[in-house]
Amino acid sequence: MNQPIYIIDGARTPFLKARNAPGPFAASDMATAAGSALLARQRFAPDQLDEVILGCASPSPDEVNIGRVVALRMGCGIKVQGWTVMRNCASGMQALDSAIANIQLGRSQLVLAGGVDALSRAPLLYSDPMVRWFAGWMGARTVGQKLAMVKRFRPGYLAPVIGIMKGLTDPIAGQLMGQTAENLAFEYGITRADMDAYAVESHRRVAAAQDAGHFADEIVPLVGTDGAVFAADDGLRRDASTAGLAKLKPFFDKKYGRVTPGNSSQITDGATWLVLAGEAAVERFGLEPIGRIVDSQWAGLEPERMGLGPVHAATPILQRHRLGLNDLDQWEINEAFAAQVIACLRAWQDDDYCRTRLGLPGALGRIDPARVNIDGGAVALGHPVGASGARIVLHLLQSLRRTGGRRGIAAICIGGGLGGAMMVEAL
Repeated sequence: MNQPIYIIDGARTPFLKARNAPGPFAASDMATAAGSALLARQRFAPDQLDEVILGCASPSPDEVNIGRVVALRMGCGIKVQGWTVMRNCASGMQALDSAIANIQLGRSQLVLAGGVDALSRAPLLYSDPMVRWFAGWMGARTVGQKLAMVKRFRPGYLAPVIGIMKGLTDPIAGQLMGQTAENLAFEYGITRADMDAYAVESHRRVAAAQDAGHFADEIVPLVGTDGAVFAADDGLRRDASTAGLAKLKPFFDKKYGRVTPGNSSQITDGATWLVLAGEAAVERFGLEPIGRIVDSQWAGLEPERMGLGPVHAATPILQRHRLGLNDLDQWEINEAFAAQVIACLRAWQDDDYCRTRLGLPGALGRIDPARVNIDGGAVALGHPVGASGARIVLHLLQSLRRTGGRRGIAAICIGGGLGGAMMVEAL
């Protein structure tokens, strides 16, 4: 990067687990609440931003270009452009990367960037036969034509299509995201016990982090229309145990599978924002950066092995900076599935994979587990798809500052066969 990209501040909402019904907040509600609170504590006014960039994988029909909707709701004014990006699970990270590019090009100097999704509000859709029947009904002009359409109707037409299931199915591989995790579990010999143990540890780490107040600096409470206060991530299961998780049945491959709801990330609602600035904005407003983004990288691989995306994206960053896996103080690897994170860790230890797929002379080695997701991850916190890429960058920086660490990498797998990574440095 030809000029420093500073992180000035950041905030997120609590991550709220979907509970088989639309959640209490729309995506724009969450993004507006977190963004307004974040902007209220800055040394600049909202209308002094150059732009607002928001990642969102599943905006509702009444929130098209949700980035502009939220920018206006936050009081940024009509002149501050607001726009939306989508890169599936890394939409929030893509928003940050888009801000970096514009700051590097001199188009912007002060940007609010982040991500959001309210997955509990993913729609139920009509099936294609039902839509065709509706079209025929609307085209019927006479009583006879109407009666003919009534006779053609079948009750099965009313069976809903679950929108989020379609969204989480890769159209090229024809597999749900969980099935791609099953592929990696088979390839790397990851057992059900391995996955469940990883999931229990994620819950344990999140519980310890909540008790120690490690999320307090980044969470902005939400208040519902009924006055209910949502102040903490609510997907945590403090009683998680390997014995309890062992009782759950595989979801994606019911006969031979190992991936269950218990060792997968949760369907969740949430929003995350970061304020990014170039040197000119830091000087103009007297800002005090808390960190900087040192490097970023995107990568592609087979859609059916998309969970290895973090390996392919983070490795070039390590090479550019001549770093080993344990030269970083911390890692945040988004926990889409326990199997997927374990597969990433094993791929870096695999001589053949590192030579043939990454172009390295041999295995990169083993990351110290104490450096990875030190406060837990999406298995316990949830994975609001559009927000997760920004959350792991924000939390990585906050945890580096808390522990006295200097640098780390946040990496994420992306549906469609992609990976994203960002290297940050604490100041």
